[in-house]
Amino acid sequence: MYLPPGKVLAFAHRGGAYHPEIEGLENTLAAFRHAAALGYDYLETDVHLTADGVLLAFHDEVLDRVTDQKGAIRDLTLADVRRARIGGREQVPTLVELLDAFPAARFNIDLKADDAVEPLATLIRERDLWDRVLIGSFSRRSIRRFRLLTEGRVPTSADLWQVLAYRLAPTAGIARLLAGTSFAALQIPHRRKGLVVATPGLVRRAHATGRHVHVWTVDDPAEMNALLDRGVDGLFTDRTDLLKDVLLERGQWWSEQGGTTA
Repeated sequence: MYLPPGKVLAFAHRGGAYHPEIEGLENTLAAFRHAAALGYDYLETDVHLTADGVLLAFHDEVLDRVTDQKGAIRDLTLADVRRARIGGREQVPTLVELLDAFPAARFNIDLKADDAVEPLATLIRERDLWDRVLIGSFSRRSIRRFRLLTEGRVPTSADLWQVLAYRLAPTAGIARLLAGTSFAALQIPHRRKGLVVATPGLVRRAHATGRHVHVWTVDDPAEMNALLDRGVDGLFTDRTDLLKDVLLERGQWWSEQGGTTA
């Protein structure tokens, strides 16, 4: 996760799901093309596995919410899923299609299903993707198994217990002792159930131990500015337009493909 001094990683969450120009097309090639055209190098997506073993870039366990078809991904073949349309027109992309479509991009991938762990590890190994991806999961079991299968070669985000260590420990040294060194970044919400997770103390402790702090999913400019003032290293957003505007105004926008300007 290379980051020039003073700059911030901007993550296009599901391709920028609520940008007015592409709303309703989350996690589609069209959405990610839109984000890439804005200069986003870091694309966020999710992964599920079909019944016939294909990794899909899709958030939900079922097709129902965002497509014109129904059914659980794990019970459907790729051919079944291909019949679905997101927003009435876009197919659900496979993870391989997404990786191939954006060879210069880096991907933050959320493991949504336990059965996707081994196929994802295999794909990364076969395609030599060690430095192009950062993997996270809400499942501690999934992320620990993934780390084991990839022998720690792939950057991962902290699991829940590791986040709690950095949130609650009185010092960076104790946080490091409790959490270990198996992760590259704490990827966290700003708040959770009334509790501020991304506190100034957590950011300080993370930085003292060489870890990034990335906050999801932030769509309000005032909240973006507050978190940036706190020193976070990255923000996930559905409003790729608003985040880019905020970062440009602050002089913190950075893009490998587009430099530091609009």
